[in-house]
Amino acid sequence: MPNRLAQATSPYLLQHADNPVDWWPWEAEAFEDARRRDVPVLLSVGYSACHWCHVMAHESFEDDDTAAYMNEHFVSVKVDREERPDVDAVYMEAVQAATGQGGWPMTVFLTPDAEPFYFGTYFPPAPRHGMPSFRQVLEGVAAAWGGRREEVAEVAGKIVRELSGRSLAFGGQGQPGEEELAQALLGLTREYDPGHGGFGGAPKFPPSMAVEFLLRHYARTGAEGALQMAADTCEAMARGGIYDQLGGGFARYSVDREWVVPHFEKMLYDNALLCRVYAHLWRATGSDLARRVALETADFMVRELRTPEGGFASALDADSAVEDGRGHPQAEGSGEGAGRHVEGAYYVWTPAQLVDVLGPEDAEFAARHFGVTQEGTFEEGASVLQLPQDAGVVDAERLAGIRARLLAAREERPRPGRDDKIVAAWNGLAIAALAEVGGYFDRPDLVERATEAADLLVRLHMDTGARLARTSKDGHVGANAGVLEDYADVAEGFLALAAVTGEGAWLEFAGFLLDIVLDQFVGEEGALYDTAHDAEQLIRRPQDPTDNATPSGWTAAAGALLSYAAHTGSEAHRAAAERALGVVKALAPRAPRFIGWGLAVAEALLDGPREIAVVGPPEAPGTLALHRAALLGTAPGSVVAVGEPDSAEFPLLAGRPLVDGGPAAYVCRHFVCAAPVTEVEALGRELTPDT
Repeated sequence: MPNRLAQATSPYLLQHADNPVDWWPWEAEAFEDARRRDVPVLLSVGYSACHWCHVMAHESFEDDDTAAYMNEHFVSVKVDREERPDVDAVYMEAVQAATGQGGWPMTVFLTPDAEPFYFGTYFPPAPRHGMPSFRQVLEGVAAAWGGRREEVAEVAGKIVRELSGRSLAFGGQGQPGEEELAQALLGLTREYDPGHGGFGGAPKFPPSMAVEFLLRHYARTGAEGALQMAADTCEAMARGGIYDQLGGGFARYSVDREWVVPHFEKMLYDNALLCRVYAHLWRATGSDLARRVALETADFMVRELRTPEGGFASALDADSAVEDGRGHPQAEGSGEGAGRHVEGAYYVWTPAQLVDVLGPEDAEFAARHFGVTQEGTFEEGASVLQLPQDAGVVDAERLAGIRARLLAAREERPRPGRDDKIVAAWNGLAIAALAEVGGYFDRPDLVERATEAADLLVRLHMDTGARLARTSKDGHVGANAGVLEDYADVAEGFLALAAVTGEGAWLEFAGFLLDIVLDQFVGEEGALYDTAHDAEQLIRRPQDPTDNATPSGWTAAAGALLSYAAHTGSEAHRAAAERALGVVKALAPRAPRFIGWGLAVAEALLDGPREIAVVGPPEAPGTLALHRAALLGTAPGSVVAVGEPDSAEFPLLAGRPLVDGGPAAYVCRHFVCAAPVTEVEALGRELTPDT
């Protein structure tokens, strides 16, 4: 019989709706039940594409005996970290403080007042590798709760006091300047992997935000070393197994430093960020590889992640059903391992599978081109497809046919599961990427997909007071309030869409969201919080300025506020952005890898950012050419408005007439405007590093 999760909008929670565990969602009634029964709360946090979350669910939460013990001794609460990032952040901070590490699944035991007192991540069903079994943990916590309550209360109280004492007030640090950005560049250079691109060792994550900083730094200063690190990193990733060489799109991370074997889950946010940064690399260099990857990644998002409602799903799982040796799915009970889901099964190839699909001659060509070996680069003799550096000149037509045949064959395999949840923030990132890629490469279909996703967010996620809901699924909005990253990333997407389409309504919607940011998320001295002033009060108000898998809400808000101020001249939004960037001044010299988006925004601040107004009849060739040149300008964080002279669509168009009756572009920065230009080449000169 389904438990309380059966009514959830989160696919992750729905995966647990038929568990024998009597799960509760995160809600006040769960903690009231714990008080009434005088038992602790077992908080389990994960997400749909998390491999070890699925493992622990199968081993423990689907086990009747384990579930019975949980139901008797605990109130069990299941949380989707993507739906409640605030809950996840608060308790992950506690886990990391107590154990020195963290991850998912996250397992935390709480008092009925939501105060944590025992922590962990994955627990196996039997003791192994020095870890206790999950049952041992349950029994130990239950015994402590029953026999050492004062000790539990003391631990919980101490943890809450320590967490409550952590507050950031970086707004008073002042703005980052040349010195901090130079120190950040030096820090990145020291951590750079010259042999394989990227930063640090294994596991290696795509550094999309650091690459954006490097591209902007190059655009502003002409520093060739910054461009080289960005370009080499992007090429290494695009040639590696972390990039899907058949279907496009990037996996979450590489388990090795060479980008060979990925953790195969594909996240919307990674692909949105990387799609945009590869487009920006093409804009800076004209790289054919960057153009191809940007377009293939955009097409992947539309083909694989777009939902019937017009938004974009959160993720594709790493796992899928295993197949027999000839690439066919096994039926339940058809042999050893039947019915199992295995990480990477959808994506990897053996030489024999290539022969089955392509025949011997083309299979040999494909194996050589994609690095498929008899030994395999993954597991059980299978290889992850790559593009080795020494591929040389290839027959492009033959290769295209081989890719198409392999992709068609792969489509017949059991597909990874998809998390259909629409997350507002990540859709904002996708809107920005698709709008810009569509604008750069004359792909109006991609701009249309971005517009449809934006329409969905306005229609479904935004209420009449411009308050955002965090998630929706199947056209039904979730109950959880948007957090800072939702407001900031959606505003960023709307601003990019406004620049590409010339539709000022998107600028207006961005303004509504950013007004909420100023009203609900700003604290003392310009510091930002991840939850609104009127949000549910947890044991600590979450506040994290570091850029990790996505831009932090803090730095994303700084960027959107700065762009909106450039569009509108709003001093309040500009001042808020400058105060928020105090965190970059503090963190850039110490941890540049973890403040990448903040560094990119700081580059825009130092450059202006430039304000570009293109005026002219909408379909006039001169207007279109100037608009495209404006979009392709590399000056960091430039904002673009296009429309008829004195159009009410954008404030930047006011008082900007045609020149000699024809289209013209106006460029301003730092309160100074250059003379209007009518030629694409002249506009390009206004948007280059030396001007």
